Formats: sequence, structure tokens, C-alpha cells
Amino acid sequence: MKSKRKVELVIISDVHLGTYGCQAKELLRYLKSIQPQTLVLNGDIIDMWQFSKNYFPKSHTKVLKYLLTLISKGTKVYYVTGNHDEMLRKFAGFRLGTFELVNKIVLEFDGKKAWIFHGDAFDVTMQYSKWLAKLGAIGYDLLILLNVFVNWCLERLGKEKMSFSKRVKNGVKSAVKFINQFEMTAAEIAIEKGYDYVICGHIHQPEHRTVTINGKSVVYLNSGDWIENLTSLEYNEGTWSIYNYLQAQKTAWENVVTASSEEDEEEPETEVLNNKELFNNLLSELQVAATRENK
Repeated sequence: MKSKRKVELVIISDVHLGTYGCQAKELLRYLKSIQPQTLVLNGDIIDMWQFSKNYFPKSHTKVLKYLLTLISKGTKVYYVTGNHDEMLRKFAGFRLGTFELVNKIVLEFDGKKAWIFHGDAFDVTMQYSKWLAKLGAIGYDLLILLNVFVNWCLERLGKEKMSFSKRVKNGVKSAVKFINQFEMTAAEIAIEKGYDYVICGHIHQPEHRTVTINGKSVVYLNSGDWIENLTSLEYNEGTWSIYNYLQAQKTAWENVVTASSEEDEEEPETEVLNNKELFNNLLSELQVAATRENK
């Protein structure tokens, strides 16, 4: 059995369980590959805006069950509420074992303070036109659904996948401007409060950079999302990093291909089986033979 990678802290946001765009299977594989001391679910984990009993597949349920498993095994889990799961905000302060529901949280690492919250408070649309934000969320989900179908076709044609929403964000100046303003606002307030790190989600844009304002600096981090980017933030041994699931899978596949090529070049070694393996192989052969005779 492959050993799990130990990580001091993992931050995940914008999973949107209950929507067509959610990459639940990939998230579950990632969660099962790590052993975090602390896990922060930084908002929009369950999409209650678009929640429907007609669409909540087993893969989404498995993610929730695994999170409960982590809690039962002693992993400290903070659920930070976001805009899509804002219904939970009235229960902020609820604790059960190693689980805690909060609207925001401050954690300390190696003498430095990290201010963690979802980030929808900086979204003007959320503050003044919630109905417009919800309409946009529905449109985004439909765009992702269309994107899934298009990528399915492209994959079978042997062509590279594409992201509609990324192209829109990168192509529309107002979207880029909004992201920049969001990051600067978060950094400015964090500097005023004296925090060393400010950590958000919400805008589905993974980021790790230092922001300096009037000679004072803060490290801005964003965990991205598990719809398109499939990213998380990891803190281990004094270092922050952005984990990219897609890139990690690509690297792992390239390593497998390289290893296979090297093995093909080498002379095959004679396989030596112990008594137990010989017995199991023999038993398998007898079962196959018996099945054939009974047909």
C-alpha cells in the first residue's frame, strides 16, 4: 500500500459539491493521498445555492464521508463558510470533536499569523446584487457543463482540452481588473491588521505572492478551486506551496512512462516466487480450469 504524504496544513476551497462542474473523484483521490494535521475547508464546499436532490452523485457523497473519516481519526478540520454555503453562517462556533465551523479564522505558524476567510465580503456583486451573483453562478455551472461535453469530444479527436471560463477571464479586462482589486483589497486590510498571511478562495484563481503597500508586506495566498484548476494550498516545514492535481497527475504519468521505457531496455529478470505466492497462483489456475470444465 502506498504511504500517504504527510502535510502540516492543507487548505481547500470552492469544491461546489452538488454541481455538474465539481471534480469530486479527483478531490477524493487527492485527499486519500495525503495525511494532513489540519485541514481548512475555506468556503463553497457544498453549493447550497444550486443544491438539488436530483443531482448529488455518489462521488460527491464519498467526499463528505471521507471528510468525516478524517475527523474521526483526529485530523483538525475547520469549515470556513462561503457565499454558496452561507446558510451555515448562523451556526458559526459549532464544534464537534476535532471539527469546527467558523466564518473566519486566524492560525499561527512558526510565530506568524495567517488570516483565513473565504473572500466573498470583498465582492461588490455579493453585497448589492445577490440575485445577480446567483444568476451568474447558474450561468457558470451551465458553461462548465458545456465545457465538459466539448472536452469529451476534443479528447476523442486527440486534441488538447480547453477551458471556456479561463479564456473568458483572461480575455475580459474587467475580470482581470476584478481579480487584481480583490487581491489588493485583501492584502491591504491584512497589512492594517498586522497579519503575515492572508488566505482566501472565492475567485477560483490560485495565487501565492507577496504584496507590498507603503513599505509594508503581506503574503497573499488563494487556494483556487476544484472545478477547473483543481488546486489546494499546502503548508509544510515553514513553506507554502500551491498543489496542482492536474500537474501532479501529468508528472506521475510521465514518470511511469519513463520508468517503463527504462525497464524495456533492460534484460528481464527471472521472477522468484515464495511458497505463498506459488500456492496462490496454483489455486488461481485450478479455479480457472474448474470453471472451464463446468461450462
